[in-house]
Amino acid sequence: MSKNLYETDYEVGQDNLEKWGMDFHHPVFWIASVVALMFIVGVLLAPEASKGVFDGAKWWSIGQFDWLFMIGGNIFVIFSLVLIVLPFGKIRLGGASATPEFSKISWFAMLFAAGMGIGLMFWSVAEPVAYYTGWYKTPLGVEANTAEAATMAMSATMFHWGLHPWAIYAVVGLTLAFFTFNKGLPLTIRSAFYPLIGNHSWGIFGHVVDVIAVLATLFGLATSLGFGASQAAGGLEFLFGIENSITSQIAIIVVVTAIALFSVLRGLDKGVKILSNVNMGLAGLLAVFVLFAGPTAIIFMTLGDTLLAYIMNVVPMSNWMGREDEAWMQGWTVFYWAWWISWSPFVGMFIARISKGRTVREFVIAVLLIPTLVTLVWMSIFGGSALDQVQNGVGQLAGGLGKVELAMFQMLENLPMAELTSALAVLLVLVFFITSSDSGSLVIDAITAGGKVDSPAIQRVFWVMMVSVVAAVLLFGGGADALTALQAAAITVGLPFTVILLVMCVCLFMGLRHEYKYGSKK
Repeated sequence: MSKNLYETDYEVGQDNLEKWGMDFHHPVFWIASVVALMFIVGVLLAPEASKGVFDGAKWWSIGQFDWLFMIGGNIFVIFSLVLIVLPFGKIRLGGASATPEFSKISWFAMLFAAGMGIGLMFWSVAEPVAYYTGWYKTPLGVEANTAEAATMAMSATMFHWGLHPWAIYAVVGLTLAFFTFNKGLPLTIRSAFYPLIGNHSWGIFGHVVDVIAVLATLFGLATSLGFGASQAAGGLEFLFGIENSITSQIAIIVVVTAIALFSVLRGLDKGVKILSNVNMGLAGLLAVFVLFAGPTAIIFMTLGDTLLAYIMNVVPMSNWMGREDEAWMQGWTVFYWAWWISWSPFVGMFIARISKGRTVREFVIAVLLIPTLVTLVWMSIFGGSALDQVQNGVGQLAGGLGKVELAMFQMLENLPMAELTSALAVLLVLVFFITSSDSGSLVIDAITAGGKVDSPAIQRVFWVMMVSVVAAVLLFGGGADALTALQAAAITVGLPFTVILLVMCVCLFMGLRHEYKYGSKK
């Protein structure tokens, strides 16, 4: 491998166009914007037909390529774990003299909030209850509503929110951070492929990869914002009797957007970082309350049982051949893997953006192992409390999983100070959405600016508004069908990106080996 492998004449922003006070990458910005506009118009004109088309594409991808998603997920976990123990682990992102921009607590708070904070609020109660009661099949074919089903429900939930999704984010985040901070390449997805295709990364291939990344991020954020507005509105209806209508959902989007705009204009250090720290503090407060107000002894038992069951079942659940629960595997596991992968350009790039100065080993431990342990504790507290209520016939959850967006509130209803904790849960949902909107908009902005991280403020405002407008327009014009079509389109993107991530592993290994031998370009 040549010492000059990363010598390139390409400069960040050389293909950019400055217009209307913005500084954007000429082909990527226009192509992504036009395709997004065409897609939205099509969905609005025929929401039901669009839902059918994209649902069909999603389930075809999942049904035909479940093996690819499963193999890919396993490779990402193994690859990430190996990086911890290899000598490459001591390489520092940004070079030997680089120092971290953020404290460890703020760094972790931002990466966790961007990665899946909102999902934990949504599914930490609903998912274990769904598996236990057989709401949609059961994992590994266990009989529903049994002691074995309870243990398996927690194990399967951890499987979907543990090592595998965080390994996906770790691969993308570490690859982009390494090539940006150590090799001087732009902070865009295309930079990951420079070791294999050289300057072709700045051509048509690179444009296509970056456009897909922009669309996946835009559609994923808009979908989450739309469905999240529905969950928050459901919580307000549950608490205060305010009707969960299109009007209330769009009002929530407007409020979230206004705060997100204020935050994104303040930048990472004074905006996203502060909100992420607030997020983690509020989430910790809610978790501690449920731990001691709920069935404390059972929660601690659930914690140990879930960890053991996760270790014992991670291999059987990672297998894709001869599964008696194939419908469950495709409907849950493969769906999740496709969703995490479709989100990986956004989350991975944001994690890369905030990780300069960390060593490779420190990065992987913080992005892979620590979030998995935090998720284990969170799921044990909320999932364990919910299953205890179901098993003892307490509250609405005992009658089965109804509206998924209300599951968290139905669990909290049977604990002390239910109105206060439910209000805190609604606030957490909203703040998690604000941080996701912030971080996602910064990522889209960086990609469409050709890898620049200091583009004009108006450009960041444009993308915050774009995500919110897409969510609001689809909610108003097409309702749940339009959002489901958008979600299906985002998940379908997970198929080609699985291949892209596998190639990323190869490129990252090549880059780390080059760095270990020759040092940084800078």
